Amino acid sequence: MCFHLTLALTLTLALILPLSATTPSFQTQCLSFAPPVLPNTTLRLQEHIPPNTTLPLHGTDPTCARPTQFLSIETCRIALTLHTSPRSSVIVDIFLPHPSAWRGRTLTTDTDGIDGCIKYEDMAYGVTHGFASVGTNVGHNGTSGVSFLNNEDVVVDFAWRGVRSAAAAGRAVTEAFYGRSVAGRRYYIGCSGGGRQGIQVASMFPDEFDGVVVGAPALNFNAMAAWRARFYTITGAVGSEGFITEEMWKGRIHSEVLKQCDAIDGVVDGVLTDASLCAGVFRPEALLCTHRVTESCLSAKQVEIVREVFSPLYGVGGTMLYPGLAPGAESLATQRLLSGTPFPYSVDWFRYAVYSDPSWDPASFTIADAQAAQDKNPGNAATWPSDLSPFRDAGGKLLVYHGGADQQITGFNTEKWYNYLSRGMRARSEDLDEFVRFFRVPGMGHCSGGVGAWQIGQNGGATQGIDFEGRYNVLAAMVDWVENGVAPETIVGTRFVNDSVAKGVELRRTHCRYPLRSTYVGGDASSMESWDCK
Repeated sequence: MCFHLTLALTLTLALILPLSATTPSFQTQCLSFAPPVLPNTTLRLQEHIPPNTTLPLHGTDPTCARPTQFLSIETCRIALTLHTSPRSSVIVDIFLPHPSAWRGRTLTTDTDGIDGCIKYEDMAYGVTHGFASVGTNVGHNGTSGVSFLNNEDVVVDFAWRGVRSAAAAGRAVTEAFYGRSVAGRRYYIGCSGGGRQGIQVASMFPDEFDGVVVGAPALNFNAMAAWRARFYTITGAVGSEGFITEEMWKGRIHSEVLKQCDAIDGVVDGVLTDASLCAGVFRPEALLCTHRVTESCLSAKQVEIVREVFSPLYGVGGTMLYPGLAPGAESLATQRLLSGTPFPYSVDWFRYAVYSDPSWDPASFTIADAQAAQDKNPGNAATWPSDLSPFRDAGGKLLVYHGGADQQITGFNTEKWYNYLSRGMRARSEDLDEFVRFFRVPGMGHCSGGVGAWQIGQNGGATQGIDFEGRYNVLAAMVDWVENGVAPETIVGTRFVNDSVAKGVELRRTHCRYPLRSTYVGGDASSMESWDCK
């Protein structure tokens, strides 16, 4: 068997059954469809899904927490196993909407963190809006990285090969199913680890996607894993000397951040419009107890912990490896970074991908570990491209968004990468605007949630109540850009009351493309007309 990366399509006319209006029923068409013959690929599953079905996801790892997926659209489901090497394979799941609902597009979706969990909610989002949706486990199952142990091929599948292989297979199946090309209408959407994967594939395979939408990308991945690992050594374990409780982070410390920085943007509303303006002026010393330690102030040791939390990670020789946590994100960061427990994705990355040593102790982390991860760069996962001109020249478009209160991947890193890309390509912002648009979303947490106007149509879990219209929806904006040449100047974000669509819109705000900043110009601060990009 020949193992290679290129999924060349070898079709026999006898195996092709394109759909037409004259065929008897969609169920019959789906079940009688003969998928194209792809190298090193086997058919796992083929089924017809009626509209308004809660689909049981049999075989999905329990840690993925996705036992079912609701599908409102009548769908044909094709699942494949792609063997990427003699010791690795990826699962690919494809949702094909009824021909009357298909808009001639494919949408490849992502995975989170270091996991191998197919994002069925994003696939459902795509198929609902007329995309043939493609998902993949990128070579392993569940949220653990244990499959990386002593298997570089599995790491490579996670880093980039899984997404690229899934996209190629999904495209081949889609074109055979409908009997027409999807050239010029191939899209990708992902956030966090999936954001990194999208940029990595755009960098390595510039012809794979026409439009790439990524949020909170886990760029400079090895440095990010080290940055996350470092927090446990800063905060200490729960109950250790000086440990700062969740209540203190969310209460007194967060209140002090807002006291010092909320008014910088001209509106006191609990949202820092540009956290970088706070990072340069915030003084945790204001929290210092002057007489005795109480629940309303911090000890000297705790003040130093707060300062370290907001500080960058520096490596060997004093080089900055990764920017600090953004002020304002501390309230949400108690979920992981400030919880007093090791960050699980970092633990698994160092144990199974960097060191191949399951006994590695996260409490022992030092900058030497950060350097080791950088030096090894398992699977070429780093993802820090300085030149995307091949993607640009192929006609590709890239839309990036990042929350200003991201509690897992600091938005400062995406700003750093954008500026690095600008220097590497010798391109001004107006030049990059030709094919890259980066939107900062004040108050948004990691990929979604938060106190800002965070709902922008970014994924299946954050689209209810958001019209599929380029002004409000990043995926729709990408379609307009690719197919109509209309680049998004701004994105209007929405926040519903208590994040409930039924309770109505609480605020809308115009989010600006970097380096422009959302600026209050007067009037009702909850209205998007009161903000401009300057």
